[in-house]
Amino acid sequence: MKNVLKMTMLLTVMAVFLTTIIIPQQAKAENSLNIMADAAILVDAETGKILYEQNSEAPLGIASMTKMMTEYLLFEAIEEGRITWDQEYKVTDYTYKISQDLRLSNVPLRKDESYTIQELYEAMAIYSANAATIGIAETIAGTEGEFVRLMNEKAAEFGLKDTKFVNSTGLSNKDLMGMQPEGTGPTDENVMPARSVALLAKTLLDTYPEVLETTKIPQKVFREGTDDATNMENWNSMLPGLIYEYEGVDGLKTGTTDFAGHSFTGTAKRGDTRLIAVVMKAVDSEGVGSYKARFDATRALFDFGFGQFTTEEIVPAGYQFEGKETLPVTKGKEDKVNIAVKEPIKMLIRTVDKDSYKPELVIDESVLADGEMEAGVDKDKVVGSVKVAKTEGTDYGYLDGKNAGAEVVTTEKVERANWFSLSMQAVGSFFSTMWVGAVDFVTGLF
Repeated sequence: MKNVLKMTMLLTVMAVFLTTIIIPQQAKAENSLNIMADAAILVDAETGKILYEQNSEAPLGIASMTKMMTEYLLFEAIEEGRITWDQEYKVTDYTYKISQDLRLSNVPLRKDESYTIQELYEAMAIYSANAATIGIAETIAGTEGEFVRLMNEKAAEFGLKDTKFVNSTGLSNKDLMGMQPEGTGPTDENVMPARSVALLAKTLLDTYPEVLETTKIPQKVFREGTDDATNMENWNSMLPGLIYEYEGVDGLKTGTTDFAGHSFTGTAKRGDTRLIAVVMKAVDSEGVGSYKARFDATRALFDFGFGQFTTEEIVPAGYQFEGKETLPVTKGKEDKVNIAVKEPIKMLIRTVDKDSYKPELVIDESVLADGEMEAGVDKDKVVGSVKVAKTEGTDYGYLDGKNAGAEVVTTEKVERANWFSLSMQAVGSFFSTMWVGAVDFVTGLF
C-alpha cells in the first residue's frame, strides 16, 4: 500500500513538472521558428497578412534585393511609355568599368556595343548583373544619382519605413570604384527592414506580376552565339531544377555583400496561396553565412506557411452581430433598419487558431445624429465596418498596418414617412412625453 502511495505521489510530481516546464517550452516553440538570420518575415502575398516575423523592423543591409525597386521603376517607365523594351543603351565609362570587375555579378558590356533594355533587364533579374542594372537606371533617369532620388521618392510613396537607397544595384558604394552616385558617400549602403522589403516585394508583384515570367527562368545565355556569350544561372537556387529547389518557387531576388550577408526575398505559390518570405543575413548552425543558409531559412518559412496555414472564412457575408442587428431610424416609415456584413472576410491563418479570431462591430458615427439614422435610408448604405481581433496568441497584423475587415451595410431601404405620419409621430411623442412627466409627478407625491 505504501509503495502504491509513493508511486502515486511520484507520478503527481512528474505531472506537475511536465505541465510547468515542457508545455511552456512547446508553446514557445510554436511562437518562434528560430530562423537563423538577423531578421525574417513570412507574408501572405494576396492580403499582406504577416504569418511570422523575427526582428522585422530593424534596418539592415539589403544588397541586391535593392533591384526589386529598380525593376518596379523599369516596369513603370515601360508602362508610361518613357522607354521601350527594344530601346538601345549605349555603354558609358561607368558601366563599362563596373562590368569588367570579376568580383561582382556581371555580364560583359563593351564600349563599342549597344544593348536593348530587354537584354539588360534579363541580366539584372536572372543573374543580378550590376552594370546592366546601372545601365537601366541611366536610361530611365539620365544618371544613377537621379535614379536614386526616384527610388527614395517611390519608397516614401509606398510607405517603406526606415529605407534608404544610395545606388540602383545594392552593391556597397565602396565597390563602385569612386564612381558612386552623386549625393552619396563612398561608404554608404542601401538599408531596409525585412518588413519593408516584404512590402516592396508585394507591391511589385501586385502591380507588375509579369516580373515572375523572368525571375522564374533558371538559366539563360546572354548574347548567345557571340564572343560575349555568358551563361546566366539564376542566383535563386530554390527554382525548379536547381540545387535547393522548392515546389512552387518562381522568384524573387537574392542579395549578398559583406555588409548585408546572405539575404533572400523568395516567393512561392501552391494552389491558390502565394507566400513571400524574406531572410536577412542568414547563417548556419555554426554562425557562418552561406547561400545554403539563406535557402534553408527560407525553406523553413515556406514549410511553416504551406504546412500550417489555410484560408478560412472568419466572417460570412450577411453576418449580424448579436444584439446589434439594427440601427434606429428617425422620420422613417420604419423605426429601425437591419444591418449586416456585406462581404465575407477570409484570412490565411493557422488552422488551430480559427476560433481565436472574433469580429468586432465598428459603427461610423458620422452616419448617425443623436444615435439615429435619418430616413430615407438606401439599401447597402455603409454604416460601419468589421474589425477582426485575435483573442489568444500573437497576431502580427498586416504589412500596411491595417486590420482585416469588411463593410457593414444596411440590408433594406427605409423610406421617409409622409407629412401626416410625421405629424402623428410628433403628436404621439408629445403625449408620450406628457404621460411620462405626469407619472413622474404623481410618483413624486408618494
